[in-house]
Amino acid sequence: MKIDLPSWLRLRRTEPVMGHRIPEPRLTWQAGFWLMLYLGGPVLLLGTLIDALIQWSTGYCTGFWCWF
Repeated sequence: MKIDLPSWLRLRRTEPVMGHRIPEPRLTWQAGFWLMLYLGGPVLLLGTLIDALIQWSTGYCTGFWCWF
């Protein structure tokens, strides 16, 4: 039984263009940076906001900054 993958998920073989093989796209450090910024930033901000609300309402410090 053969599973048919969507076109965006299929691995593409590199084809020669004018006799040259173009390297496949890869994750660069800039892409990793922006990925962490767009995904990690909001999660960090939301966690900080929740910790601040808990501290404000209960008086107990539960955030990361309590360790310092």
